[in-house]
Amino acid sequence: MTDVPAHDQRVTHSYVVHYPAHEPRAEDPHRAEFEEYKRRRREAGTYHCDFAAQFRDGDASECDGAHPLEAHHTHLEFALLNGADAALLEEQWPGVTTAGVGAWLDGDENLTLLCQTHHRGHGGVHVLAAADYEASKLVRRLTT
Repeated sequence: MTDVPAHDQRVTHSYVVHYPAHEPRAEDPHRAEFEEYKRRRREAGTYHCDFAAQFRDGDASECDGAHPLEAHHTHLEFALLNGADAALLEEQWPGVTTAGVGAWLDGDENLTLLCQTHHRGHGGVHVLAAADYEASKLVRRLTT
């Protein structure tokens, strides 16, 4: 028996993100790797929202199919690259600093394809708190 009935709760987060100085994305020399990632996914037949593929058994009914898929930087965003601690990067991904952090940033280890809803929409990784995004993988329509 449940003691607490189903209910809605409004959640608001507000904080300041401190972005280091960085080049405009259009001038990034590794932008080609970013585009290459998407090309390879198309060619491999895996050009789909990874959220739907991994957590909905391929069911894309919750996805935004009206807009192109977007490549999400899973671990580190382009705008934060210049502020990343090289020692911490190297600890998580050995060899990344000598192989080139920029290439890693726009490569397979740091990119995933998401529909607009799961990327920047109301149920997206850039909108929800990390705990809520993780929970949304298991609880359908967790947020509106």
